[in-house]
This record gives sequence, C-alpha cells and structure tokens, in this order.
Amino acid sequence: MDTINILFCGTGGQGILTAAEIVGLAAMYDGHHVKKSEVHGMAQRGGSVESHLRFGKEVFSPIIECGKADFLLSFEKGEHERMKFMLKKDGVDLFEDFVKGQEKITNPKFLNTYMLGVLSKHLKISQESWEKALKQVIKPQFVEKNLEIFKSAIV
Repeated sequence: MDTINILFCGTGGQGILTAAEIVGLAAMYDGHHVKKSEVHGMAQRGGSVESHLRFGKEVFSPIIECGKADFLLSFEKGEHERMKFMLKKDGVDLFEDFVKGQEKITNPKFLNTYMLGVLSKHLKISQESWEKALKQVIKPQFVEKNLEIFKSAIV
C-alpha cells in the first residue's frame, strides 16, 4: 500500500489535533505505520492550526510535501484557501463536505466527528479500528453521540 497523506487545517478550538489523533490511531490499529506532525501558532486565540498525518506500510517523515496531500480536511474557509496548494492534482478536497456538514450537524462540537465519518469512506481502515480510536480519544460521556454522528456520515 502507498503512503496516505492527510492534511487537517483550521483554527484553534475546532478539534483539528483531536481529529488527526483519531485517524492516526485508527490507522495504527489497522496495522499501519503512522507519523503525525502538528503546527499551531496562536491557536488559543483562533489562529492557524494544521496537522500532517501520514500512514502506510513504512513512513519515515511526518511532514507532507507541497502538492502531495491525498486528502485536505479543512475546518475553516480561510485556512482552506491558504492550504489548498498542499493537495495533489488528483487529491480529495473535503471542504464541500464540511460546508454540507455545517448544515446537517446542529452542534458544531460534533462537526469534526462527522468529517471523520466522511473521510472514512475514502480510507481502507476497518470500522472496528475507527470505533476503537474514537472510544480512546473521546470523553466517555460523549462516545455514543460521537459514534452516532460518525456513522451518520457514512450512509
């Protein structure tokens, strides 16, 4: 299997780092080698946040080269515009799905979980590994609701 490169971007407080952590764990549970890098400037003040996630049979660097991202998962329009150059020509830009998700998901705290469900349709990671990762990262009192939102994005 080739290395999969996913770039998450948005602003502080949107759950970018949490979303990347969940995907990384799910890929690891499925037996992939995973590398992750985070860049957060003034994140606590709504500044830019990005996380590079790479997984596959063998991955040596956590940083995605310019124009090599297979997937761009943006949680904010300005950051989407700023980071589009990272997506490869035949890469998958999930920003339209994010906009649709904003209309479907009434509580924005669950929007990143919805987007992970959308992303999961493109990745060869088992449902069992996704659920295990969500249960490990999400606080116990919110696990069931997050699983429900995740699954709603798959159908």
